[in-house]
Amino acid sequence: MKKINGYIDSVFTKQDTLMEEVIASIEGNGMPAISVSPSSGKLLTMLTAISGANNVLEIGALGGYSGICLAKGFGSEGKLTSLELEERYATLAASNLAKAGFGDQVSYRTGPALKSLEGLVDEGQRFDFFFIDADKENYENYLDYCIRLAEAGALIVTDNVLAGGSVVDPEAKPKRYTELMKTFNETVANHPKLESLLIPIGDGMTISRVKR
Repeated sequence: MKKINGYIDSVFTKQDTLMEEVIASIEGNGMPAISVSPSSGKLLTMLTAISGANNVLEIGALGGYSGICLAKGFGSEGKLTSLELEERYATLAASNLAKAGFGDQVSYRTGPALKSLEGLVDEGQRFDFFFIDADKENYENYLDYCIRLAEAGALIVTDNVLAGGSVVDPEAKPKRYTELMKTFNETVANHPKLESLLIPIGDGMTISRVKR
């Protein structure tokens, strides 16, 4: 899987100074190097653009890499709401989004994501695109909230669903969330309100469309 992803990244993505600076800022601030891969980021940009999304919700900001990828896909009227547990992560992400030219189009809510999601429900917010890339223990809870907050036909994209290949390869080193991802993938695949497919890019992404 690593070789395949390396090939995809080398052929289909080009060097981007801005995104390299974002990665460097994440590492320089002692944050984990767990941003989406270049090709996964490009897929986020393409999906946002193709779907015509204008109101995007991201669960898990880290340093803003995926946020920039999402924002690149929507137009000047697009908005990104990003949920992040750590205040300092959100601060760096906001700085990086501003450097990328999207400072006026993104807002951050810090603290436990489930609390922020409940707040969005209470406010009657609606979104047409979701990206889940946070603590795996709550993936199913996040999915439920995204469906509640979704416009008809919205897309929900979820990262790390292959858990380093360990969900399918018995020889791959298991992650602490391998079993959680197996269960989550089954849930998404069989959810009555979703039409879904797992794309084996990066660490695996499920792309789900909320049925109309």
